[in-house]
Amino acid sequence: MSTEKPYNLPSENREETLLRRYEKNPILRPEDWPYEVNSTFNPGACIFQDKVLLLVRVEDRRGFSHLTVATSDNGRDNWVIEKEPCLFPEDYAHEEQWGIEDPRIVFLEEEKRYAVTYVSFSKGGPVVSLALTDDFKHFEKKGGLLPPEDKDASLFPRKFKVGSSSPRYALIHRPIIRGEAHIWLSFSPDLQHWGDHQILIPTRGGLWDQHRVGLGAQPIETPEGWLIFYHGVRATASGNLYRAGAALLDLEDPTRVLYRTSEWLLSPKEPFEWLGDVPGVVFPSGAILNEEKNEILLYYGAADKCVGLAIGDYQEIMENLKANPV
Repeated sequence: MSTEKPYNLPSENREETLLRRYEKNPILRPEDWPYEVNSTFNPGACIFQDKVLLLVRVEDRRGFSHLTVATSDNGRDNWVIEKEPCLFPEDYAHEEQWGIEDPRIVFLEEEKRYAVTYVSFSKGGPVVSLALTDDFKHFEKKGGLLPPEDKDASLFPRKFKVGSSSPRYALIHRPIIRGEAHIWLSFSPDLQHWGDHQILIPTRGGLWDQHRVGLGAQPIETPEGWLIFYHGVRATASGNLYRAGAALLDLEDPTRVLYRTSEWLLSPKEPFEWLGDVPGVVFPSGAILNEEKNEILLYYGAADKCVGLAIGDYQEIMENLKANPV
């Protein structure tokens, strides 16, 4: 009898070793909030004033969302939650009438300010919007960047000379076109006019990310490229399953995908990832890389109800990625 494997079976459970769930999960829950809310999930993340800052999506009991700041010295526990929202729908912004959601945060080198991309829910559908801040208390709203339906967006922290003689901003986003949901990349000279639109990370038929893909955490700059965590959706008979994988983009040309995990790195397993408003969801939306500690803190929404934390070994994640060239 032949002992050869019929196909390439994994030799170990990489999901358990590459991203380890924090033992005190979930780290932020609706009952932790200083005011009445329905759910707290899908946070953007950054380092601000030597603390980990999360910009948390908070849904009220009307079903509309706003954003609230929570900070921690170690990014794990003892979170200090602001007593009121910092970014919320305003009457003058027609695209925000049904709430704002799912922020990603980068520090824009050109602007010397933090850029928060988020989803504004207009009557015409979800729109990618932008706000700039230097203190997470006062925000300059730039409005919608691209037409609906579009979500899961983040700027890169610096410009690129790709396809142009002058450096341009780059935006990852996820439009829905002809019912297809791929991750796209677009460029702009001024954060207002966008072009050179192209598919960056497509869905993959038959795999765990065959139905939809969308950006997870903001792009993370590493010496070997831009580390991208993303969510993939597989449609099943009992509903959609949201899992997380990763990709690595070229450092100077982010249109080039160098590596992409063939297997997911994180999937819903724990009760808090199944018991919520949308069961079976892990949705990464913010990350902190500490190269000195060889550690990645990956923050994710769980079941559209609360915030979870997965802790990754940075070098192992990179080695796993590099075993999966595109």
